Amino acid sequence: MAQPMTVLSFNGHQFLRHRLVLSILSGKPVKIDKIRPDDKNPGLRDYEVSLLRLLERVTNGTVIEISVTGTAILLKPGVIVGGSVTHDCPLSRSIGYFLEPIVMLAPFAKKPISITLRGITSDDRDLSADLMRTVTLPHLQLFGISDGLELRIKKRGSPPLGGGEVQFLCPIVKQVKPIDFVEPGRIKRIRGIAHAVRVSPQFSNRMIEAARSILNRYIPDIYLYSDVYKGEDSGKSPGYALSLLAESTTGAIHSAESVSQAGVTPEDIALQASRALLSEIRRGGCVDRQHQVLVLLMMVLGSEDVGRCQMGEPTPRTIQFLRDVKQTFGTSFKIVPSDPSSSASPQLLFSCYGTGYVNANRSLA
Repeated sequence: MAQPMTVLSFNGHQFLRHRLVLSILSGKPVKIDKIRPDDKNPGLRDYEVSLLRLLERVTNGTVIEISVTGTAILLKPGVIVGGSVTHDCPLSRSIGYFLEPIVMLAPFAKKPISITLRGITSDDRDLSADLMRTVTLPHLQLFGISDGLELRIKKRGSPPLGGGEVQFLCPIVKQVKPIDFVEPGRIKRIRGIAHAVRVSPQFSNRMIEAARSILNRYIPDIYLYSDVYKGEDSGKSPGYALSLLAESTTGAIHSAESVSQAGVTPEDIALQASRALLSEIRRGGCVDRQHQVLVLLMMVLGSEDVGRCQMGEPTPRTIQFLRDVKQTFGTSFKIVPSDPSSSASPQLLFSCYGTGYVNANRSLA
């Protein structure tokens, strides 16, 4: 008789995305209850239900049960099939919210994935489509996922009405490579994208000028690109944003961005983004805060070898992720200060032994 599957159980609405991803990758059912039980509007939000629908479409045989009140869900994972999927994201969260879990699952699908998401391309809560393209994808390339990996921003969409469209293409791999990324290096160049839609195109130039006024003090190699979308491709709402990334000599990337708010000048948005980038660089490490979870997940799934990566201080999301990974895959990380002699440096060295996860969904072509 088959052994009953162990069901992972969690509480609360936080960290919902990475728990669902861990469940699908490990093949273990997950039960999440006490989702906003005391809220005036209890249960799942529209964007969380939309995410469950999206996960259901990129997999085959996944069973999702939601309680009547929406405060508990049970997900029995199926096979990640990939293929071509189109999904309309609700306007309460940006496309980045939905794309992040997909990026974690896509390399382990049965067929290469081509997914089109429609909605808001950049807001102040999640990673924008620009940073996904320029920062998240290079992090996947560290693990040997590179051929045919692409993110196209077809249309931009600013909050509140959206209207943006993004296409994500990802190849499949048999297994991810382990990494040994312990040298953060020194920052050698800064790149950025300023975009302004349905407002004066001068706004992006103003953001670029203001960002340069801060960043030029540190490094001469700065290239800020003004990205202009016209007509239909510029979405339904006016807005502008600046995404910045700093690359080091060893290929470590730190990123920051700032999105337009009502009554805030483009100059202030640019100053916000520049200062955020500088504080991100000060935190150090080889991976910025937004991508700690992605890199640690790929280390856990790596071939049976020790993977090492140096990072700054872990965020609360990363700390919870490490606990959930131990519960799901049984993998613990060894975390030591990267430079024991210096007490001031918050640099930590994360190392773990990969589980040797093999993509069993892959169709044998």
